[in-house]
Order: sequence, then C-alpha cells, then structure tokens
Amino acid sequence: MLSFIGKRLLSGIMLLLVVTSGTFFLAHLAVGDPTPGLLGNSATPAQQAALRAKIGYDQPILVQFWDWLSHAATGNFGTSWRSFQPVGDQLALRVPVTLSVVVFATLLAAVIGVAVGIACGLRPGGVLDRVLKLASVVLFALPGFWVSLVLVTWFGIQLKWFPAVGYVSPDVSVGEWIRSITLPSVSLALGAIVMVAEQLRNGFMQVANQDFVRTLRARGLSSRRVTMHVLRNASPAALTVLALMFVGLLGGAIVVEIVFNLPGIGSLTQSASQIGDIPILLGLTAITVVFVVIVNFLLDLVLGWVNPKVRDR
Repeated sequence: MLSFIGKRLLSGIMLLLVVTSGTFFLAHLAVGDPTPGLLGNSATPAQQAALRAKIGYDQPILVQFWDWLSHAATGNFGTSWRSFQPVGDQLALRVPVTLSVVVFATLLAAVIGVAVGIACGLRPGGVLDRVLKLASVVLFALPGFWVSLVLVTWFGIQLKWFPAVGYVSPDVSVGEWIRSITLPSVSLALGAIVMVAEQLRNGFMQVANQDFVRTLRARGLSSRRVTMHVLRNASPAALTVLALMFVGLLGGAIVVEIVFNLPGIGSLTQSASQIGDIPILLGLTAITVVFVVIVNFLLDLVLGWVNPKVRDR
C-alpha cells in the first residue's frame, strides 16, 4: 500500500512540474513583451525598460524560470505585475470562493447522481430511467451560461429564494454563504448529475447480469446484500467520472462566476489574461494542478480500496 501511495504522489509531482513548466514557457511565448499591456501605449521606452527590470523580464528566460520555480516550490508564487501584490494573497481570497462552489456542486452530483443511478439500475426502462435519458439529451444541448441565466431569473429574481448575484463569506454568515453558492453550484452540477447517474446505471446493469450475481441470489442472499455487491463492482466507473467532473467544473466555474458575479478565480483569470500578468496565470495553473493531483490521488485510494487489483497494477 505504501508503494502504491508513493507512486501516485511521485506521478502527481511530475504532472505538476510538467504542466507548470509548459505554462511558463507558453505564456512567455504568447505574451511577448508585457510592458505595453501593463503600462499602456503611451509609456516611453525608458518606462518600459524600468518595468522590465523591476519584474525581472530583462533576465534570460531560463533564469526567470528557475527563479519562479525555486520560489514556487516554497509556496511563493511571486508578485502580480499589475498590482505588485503577492500572488498568494490574491489566490487566498479568490480560490475559496471557486472551491466552495465546485465542491458543493460535486457533492450534489455525487449524492443525487448515485441515488438516481441506483434507482434506474434497479428498474431499467422505468419512468425515472426514461426521464434520465431525456435529461441527458436536453442538458447537454443547452449552453451552460443559458442554464445559469434561467436559474438567476426564476429562483433569484422572480421567486427570490436565493440571491441572484454576489457572494457571502462563511465568516459573515454560514446560512447566507450556503444561499449565495446554491444557484451557481446547481448550475454546475446539473450536467454532472446526469453523467454520474448514467455511468452508475450502465455499470449497475452490466454487473447485475454477471454470473457471480446470479450465484449470490441462488445462495439465498437478501436483495439488499446483493445490491451492495453489485454497487461495489459498478462504482469505479462512476467514481472516475465524478473525479473528472470535479476537474471539469473548475473550468466551468469561470463562466458561472461571471453570470453570478462571484469574486472567484474566473474574473482573476480573465483580467490576468487580458493584460498578460504571467505570475497570476502561473499561480492559478499551479493551484489548479494541485487540486487535480489531490482529486486523482484520492480517487486512486478509493478505487484501490474498492478493487484491490488496482493496487497491483
């Protein structure tokens, strides 16, 4: 088990190094000289040269990369080229907003998706199963921002059940914090619920027709115990989809944050991309990859517990 964990941690570190390194060089190649975007077209050559020296852009790119990497390894992502504030401080304010929405959406997808998937797997072809098939077609055909706007209009403006826009920190009020992230989380979770439910339903039906399940029933095991055996063997595919959904929801949260006016990483990513603020972009990339590594690591641990053959591979 320790070898299994060690290999997963090593692969996560390698992924983090490769992605951040690639982002660093691609960002520098795409942005070029960032001083015109930071200072404006009216800046003089002397002002541009002074800013390049201040942000270290006058150094060779390999020197810049090593300087960033050596500091990032200690958790220091440098300072923003626009505000000259520490990148870590800005991430500390923005990441919890996005993370709270994405985690809540993932929990909704897990709980509702698993419940619907089991119900459809137990009664294939039933009413709920047909509703699931219809929902999968409709939800994947509708743009995500349109779904967000509909939720804002119905539940935020007309019914006034939830705030239409804005974010309330849990330090201020836990209840208002939950209300402020409910609509954005539901907007993100709808498609994920359908995908998790479909994967679990398909896996459930596939496992339920295998010989060992018929053997368990022939031995007189209760329906509940047989269902638990089927669920354990059918869950890996749904768990994998759920982990991939978490990663996808991090990207989808950018659009949702704009619609619901949330102060998350979406607006920060947008502004940093427009002005070529590379330290902000690198910090966002590193944090995102860390979340991806953690989620994949936890997924591997859960799959290793559900199916010991995964640890052997």
